[in-house]
Amino acid sequence: MLPGMPFVSKTFEPMLTPDQNTLLLQLTTKKGRREAERFIIEGEKFVRDAGKLVEFTFTPDDTPRFAEYVSTETPQAIAAVAHIPRWKIRDLQDRDVIVVLDGVQDPGNVGTILRACLGFGASLILVESAEVTNPKTVRSSASAMLRVPWMTVSRADAGQMITSLGRPIFRLELTDNAIDLPQMPVGPSVIIAGNEGAGITLPIPGTSVRIPIDAALESLNVGIATSLALYEQRRPRL
Repeated sequence: MLPGMPFVSKTFEPMLTPDQNTLLLQLTTKKGRREAERFIIEGEKFVRDAGKLVEFTFTPDDTPRFAEYVSTETPQAIAAVAHIPRWKIRDLQDRDVIVVLDGVQDPGNVGTILRACLGFGASLILVESAEVTNPKTVRSSASAMLRVPWMTVSRADAGQMITSLGRPIFRLELTDNAIDLPQMPVGPSVIIAGNEGAGITLPIPGTSVRIPIDAALESLNVGIATSLALYEQRRPRL
């Protein structure tokens, strides 16, 4: 600034419309995401992976409320509003293994399992589990939730839907008659995993499967256990 010139503060000129700001605020809640059928994603790779699902992008230069709309402590340089992917039952059936999460409430675990499903070619059914579009789930899935066929099913409908798939059902649980994981037959199947506390509560008959671990460890995280089960389904039997 030259001597004698008055100081003029730079005003922020938002680039988002009022409707876009209203939508972004709505998408910070579970109810809002469900009603709008949209969610917020962050980062260049995530936005690129979302492709045609993206409705519009925004950056910190577009709104002073950027940090309020995104969920990370160190926000990415770009974010976007995207339509929630919609899958049909036949999309899930196209995969050899269908994972069912029964009451898995931790978003980080759901995100980890989504990544495992992507890595091992599985699809996912969620029953009373953490919301896939929860910001923590979205972040921990590392965009896998865009590519893995997934579906949320009510507990009332889960039993009939899962049994109608006509596949062998394996339940990751400790029971007296459980088989060890390496004994689980390979092929099209359903793998059910429950949360660490209550375990599996869906009254769906199937073969109980346990993962042999050292006695020093009480149990495995559900994300790790499910990943191991998916690996076993893909590992060639010698």
